[in-house]
Amino acid sequence: MQDYVKTMKYEDWVGVWFYNENDKPFSIGEKMSQINESAYMNGYNWDAFFNYYLEKHAPDLLEGLESDPEAGSYVAYYQMSEENERKAERFVELIVSLIENEEEIYQIVRDNGDDIEFE
Repeated sequence: MQDYVKTMKYEDWVGVWFYNENDKPFSIGEKMSQINESAYMNGYNWDAFFNYYLEKHAPDLLEGLESDPEAGSYVAYYQMSEENERKAERFVELIVSLIENEEEIYQIVRDNGDDIEFE
């Protein structure tokens, strides 16, 4: 597992933690803001980006998803269930795929940055 994202399980919920100030996501965020100045990538703008991406590519992951973005991290969580544990794992895999294949992120920001509800 990458050091910038992980799942955490608690009694009532399962969460996805994305640490956007870790080196690789931070570097990607800097390039995103060079492409589109609205895309300064704090936790709130990662929330906007992930919501946009999930709506287009994995809308089922939005069902039951709550988020709690902060400046240095993005946290998403689901009520605890087997189905939601699988959703959280898929979301982590999706984040890793995007970060490890960052050109997809840059292309989305170039093509659709004005459609993403950045702060």
